Amino acid sequence: MDQLEQIVSLIALTMGVGWASGINLYATVLMLGVLSNMGHITLPEELMVVADPLVLMAAGFMYCVEFFADKIPGVDTGWDGLHTFIRIPAGAALAAAAVGDVAPAVEVAAALVGGSLAAATHATKAGSRVLINTSPEPVSNWTASFTEDLIVLGGLWTALNSPMYFLIALAVFIVLMIWLLPKLWRGVKSVFSWIARLFGGAEPANPSAGKISHQGDVRPSVPDSDH
Repeated sequence: MDQLEQIVSLIALTMGVGWASGINLYATVLMLGVLSNMGHITLPEELMVVADPLVLMAAGFMYCVEFFADKIPGVDTGWDGLHTFIRIPAGAALAAAAVGDVAPAVEVAAALVGGSLAAATHATKAGSRVLINTSPEPVSNWTASFTEDLIVLGGLWTALNSPMYFLIALAVFIVLMIWLLPKLWRGVKSVFSWIARLFGGAEPANPSAGKISHQGDVRPSVPDSDH
């Protein structure tokens, strides 16, 4: 039973760090490092790097930057776009480190799962922010940002202390993402199409639908016929 619990805990930690990294990478690293230094959790040797003071200072600084950037409409979307190249590989790396010093195949599998979860949560967050930014008021951005931070902290805490509950919740979350991502994609396409029309100038729906006469009335176009 103890061995089964260890396996479940390891799976929850591996999937948890990948999942959380796609939402807020710096909060993930900070939480793991602080809890490790305070003696509340014992991390695998390969993941102990997050407890290094230099890593904690860097993660703390970047978390402060993201804390403000994430709450400014438009800036948050640009920030998410930049972090497409940071959150996903970092989630894969953290997931691979979470399994510890085991067979290379296990580490590669963990990296693939962690990177995929990071990509899915990042896409969900970034897509949601694009739609939220269509609202002119900033309150929705603040609410979304604080909610995301709380979800990361609460999710990681659950993964570390109640791994089975976390895995059940993660399964539900994945199902919701599968249902939500296509809708977010369609919404994001609509937003960017509207922006393109706004700056490119909209064309008439049917330019040849009619002709304007000298008197100002609209008359339907009639093709010339041979007499």
